[in-house]
Amino acid sequence: MSDHAHDIRRYPGARALTVVFFLWLYLPIAVVIAFSFNQNRLVSVWTGFSTEWYAAALANAALMDALKVSLTVAVIATTGATAIALMAAMVLSRAPRKGAYRLSEVVVNLPLMLPEIVVAVAVLILFSQLGLANGMLKLTLAHMAFCTPFAFLPIRARLQGMSRDFEEAAQDLYAPPLTAFRRVTLPLIAPGVFAGAMLAFVMSMDDFITSNMLNSGGTTTLPVYIFALIKRGTTPELNAISTLLILASLVIATIALLASARAMRRDL
Repeated sequence: MSDHAHDIRRYPGARALTVVFFLWLYLPIAVVIAFSFNQNRLVSVWTGFSTEWYAAALANAALMDALKVSLTVAVIATTGATAIALMAAMVLSRAPRKGAYRLSEVVVNLPLMLPEIVVAVAVLILFSQLGLANGMLKLTLAHMAFCTPFAFLPIRARLQGMSRDFEEAAQDLYAPPLTAFRRVTLPLIAPGVFAGAMLAFVMSMDDFITSNMLNSGGTTTLPVYIFALIKRGTTPELNAISTLLILASLVIATIALLASARAMRRDL
């Protein structure tokens, strides 16, 4: 049978359904971006083009403080989560598939399977029992915990797709395990490590539930601050903030895709 018979584009209504799907997905984002340039403070009334709301957003001290908290927490949590995920992926990809293998895999991925509100409540209770009072430390540890499985998945996938011949060759040349990892394994899985780190960073920056549960004085993250703005009504300044976040996410996603494409071309 011809390959054209299985081409989904030849099915009746497939093109129209695709157009409707992408409009439903991206039209609200386009509206937010468009109205971030609205001169009028009323979001729904267009009166002219202006970039004043971007200047107002960048001059907002409370917004900048929230962004600083989010970036600080995200960078530290991403570093810790990626390191933990890398160690877990190395162990699980090299360990024999028996005994506690499945249990260990479930433990690493458990935050992905549980509702985030459950994880947030559990972390809040744990910190209360431990008497931990430092708000920034609590927030960073919580983000590190739920970001680890997001960093783990790309790293694990990269390790599974990597031939072990390179590591065995390094061992045959009497390279110590740490040297073999640093000079052979890590460069080969670097795109997966980078993708996992970027995913963990985005998840940390985007988190609201855990950040809101652990919110205390001086530890208000950007999503929590934006939610507080929404409760007072949508403004072009809020649209400008959202547009900047969309732009930052696109930049991070583009970098991750380019790194992945480069790694695929190198493997070929």
